[in-house]
Amino acid sequence: MKIIVDTNIVFSALLSGDNAFRDELIFNEEAEFYTCRFLIVEIFKNKEKIVKSSKLKEEALLEAFHEILKSIEFYNEDLIDEKNWKEAYELCKDIDLKDMPFVALTLEIDGRFGSGDEVLKDNLRNKGFNRFFTP
Repeated sequence: MKIIVDTNIVFSALLSGDNAFRDELIFNEEAEFYTCRFLIVEIFKNKEKIVKSSKLKEEALLEAFHEILKSIEFYNEDLIDEKNWKEAYELCKDIDLKDMPFVALTLEIDGRFGSGDEVLKDNLRNKGFNRFFTP
């Protein structure tokens, strides 16, 4: 199963006290995890917030981030077909355009979208998008 993880999932994996999200990303052998390069921008933009909110020291947090990244394949957004970008735009334009690359990638590789953002998922469902991964 191809699962596209958004920034929210990686944030949760880093901040989770019980490591459930992190373990899902690192040890799930039945799934292939993908994300967009945009995720790195979002993580670094919010680095201070993550460090402050995490129950881990910065060094341990960076180690966890490294372990998570090793289990995710990064997909070049430039390779996503224009029709998938257009469909993702229509789905995300009145929700949050920062989610558009992840939705476009889900369409591109015929995967399942993993996000912890319930508002996003509800709005996408209302537009007929039901390609979600629920662990």
